[in-house]
Amino acid sequence: MTAVIADGLAGRDRGTPSRSRRRPGRSLSRLLPLVPAVLMLAAFMLGPIVYSLYGSLTDRALTGPRAANPQFIGLENYVELFGSAEFWNSFVLTVVFVLASAVIGQNVLGMLLAVLVRSSVKPLKSLVSGVVVLAWVLPEIVAAFAMYAFFAKDGTLNAVLGWFGLEHTAWLFYFPMLSVILANIWRGTAFSMMVYNAALSEVPPDLMEAATIDGATAWQRFTRVTLPVIRRSISTNLLLTTLQTLGVFTLIWVMTGGGPGSSSATLPVLAYQEAFKFAQVGYGTAIATVTLLIGAVFSIVYIRALKPEVD
Repeated sequence: MTAVIADGLAGRDRGTPSRSRRRPGRSLSRLLPLVPAVLMLAAFMLGPIVYSLYGSLTDRALTGPRAANPQFIGLENYVELFGSAEFWNSFVLTVVFVLASAVIGQNVLGMLLAVLVRSSVKPLKSLVSGVVVLAWVLPEIVAAFAMYAFFAKDGTLNAVLGWFGLEHTAWLFYFPMLSVILANIWRGTAFSMMVYNAALSEVPPDLMEAATIDGATAWQRFTRVTLPVIRRSISTNLLLTTLQTLGVFTLIWVMTGGGPGSSSATLPVLAYQEAFKFAQVGYGTAIATVTLLIGAVFSIVYIRALKPEVD
């Protein structure tokens, strides 16, 4: 009986391709539907990145002979860039802008609003959600002009301060970075609030009940139960808000134009000024390429933070 079963199994094995033999074909067939998406990514993302990298290695200008016939100059733009005090000033301003308005501002305020909204009554929940989301759905140019009107010397903020007898302040002149940081927090907090609101709804109620029975306070339940459970959502949201904030241009340009002087000129603003104001397209492209690399560094850090969860 055993011999018959063994012969049958042997015959079936001989007649049926092994799993190792079938795997390449099956893997190829599963990857085939992804080909159009990969080609589109290569055309609309990889292509411009490669072209930008090449452009940063040339002396291309906006006008004149170098606009029609740019020359390959290697790393000269980067050597000049890393030796420029203006670049390092913009680099520091960019890091401050990203950390203050995205990593801290949008994420902390978004989490706070998500927690408060979930614990409030329905009418108040709808009102707060609607007001916060309104800032996010506005076109960026409209939001930028709204924030300019708010922080202008004769704007809304000074009008409100005047009700309390306080003097008017030229916020966009004396505190340009603070103004654009607060504006970006107002603009982007809604996204973080919605992400964290969805994440909080996935926290198992039995974990919270068990922590309550064990005598954990509300703060302990939040820090020791809720945050570990939604850690992956926090890392993902940090990645998205960081990359979005790193590329903010319109908001800063409308509110301050990178000034006064260069006191609010982040890297995207500096790249625009060099390329289109001073006509140094190759040099401006080098700044944009460095900004892209900074975003890649942030992405790697966050992806590594997510890796244990994925594995």
